[in-house]
Amino acid sequence: MAIVTWKDLCLDALDVDAVSRFWGAVSGLEVTGPVDHRFLAGPTPRHGVWVNGVDRPKRAKTRRHLDVDCDSVDDLVALGASVVAPSSETGFGWTTMTDPEGTEFCAFERGRAVPDYRVHGIGVDCADAAGLARWWGGLFGVEAVEEESWFTLGGVAVDDRFTLDFNDVPEPRSEPSRVHWDVVGDVAEVLAHGATVLWELPGWTTLADPEGNEFCVFAV
Repeated sequence: MAIVTWKDLCLDALDVDAVSRFWGAVSGLEVTGPVDHRFLAGPTPRHGVWVNGVDRPKRAKTRRHLDVDCDSVDDLVALGASVVAPSSETGFGWTTMTDPEGTEFCAFERGRAVPDYRVHGIGVDCADAAGLARWWGGLFGVEAVEEESWFTLGGVAVDDRFTLDFNDVPEPRSEPSRVHWDVVGDVAEVLAHGATVLWELPGWTTLADPEGNEFCVFAV
């Protein structure tokens, strides 16, 4: 039984306008809202992405990154992205890139078979991928599936194609991630599941999962 349901995504940015325009073009979402607090709107509220202004520059690799489809990596470079590790050199099926503020994401070239909505998942860096995937699976009410070298949750977020993919990495968490998701649920039940409170604001409570990753809970 699910304790929470998916609400939407949030991205931190120093330049909200520039980051909103970049991710709107990359994702296929529509840029809406005031320049200091943008919302990227899609076909349903679950597709939505809030772009929130922050005053801290990115100093370390983000622990959560978006996985996106594209016609070609060159298209993303033309929008302002930078290539970090091309698939031709790594042998992986994706190219690691950064957005205009240095936030990492992975681009999967699909040729012209690119869907209208082009974000298909979130990669999550972990000290214990199996444990964290099962923890989040317990919140969303699904089983974590073990893949080749990672653990996946499917069907819990935007659509059936969108996955949360948990990967073991050697580096420790050192600062807040610039990507987080919002959920709808009862804060007390989420705390009983093992989350911790970071702070409370009118309308939502910011919690941390067992590895310290921030997420926001909105009341049912």
